[in-house]
Amino acid sequence: MLPLASIAERKIKEALERGEFKDLPGQGRPLELEDMRGVPEDLQMAYKVLKNAGYAPEEVALQKEITRTEDLLAGMTEEQDRLKALKRLNLLVSKLNMKRNRPLNIEVEQKYYHQVMDRITRRSDK
Repeated sequence: MLPLASIAERKIKEALERGEFKDLPGQGRPLELEDMRGVPEDLQMAYKVLKNAGYAPEEVALQKEITRTEDLLAGMTEEQDRLKALKRLNLLVSKLNMKRNRPLNIEVEQKYYHQVMDRITRRSDK
């Protein structure tokens, strides 16, 4: 074990023995983990630091809204509602791409478009 890790481990054990970790806020409750699925791995720590400082970049808010919209879209059955959600999803993805200064890749970014259109077409053919 590295000397610094050994020192840290010893300090933690001593604090535990003194009872310094008892009655902490949130004790016994599950950790509230943040959904960072849409944030690139190399930016996750920076976004976490910014959030803890009270600042969340607009990209993070947009990504969360995209994730929520994707989840809603997956559970919708009405074609009109799905089409509205799909339009919203495409708008959010476009905004996010503009914020990131990346070119739009319609084939990748509008991943639900063909699925929704196929379903609508199949139902209207019946």
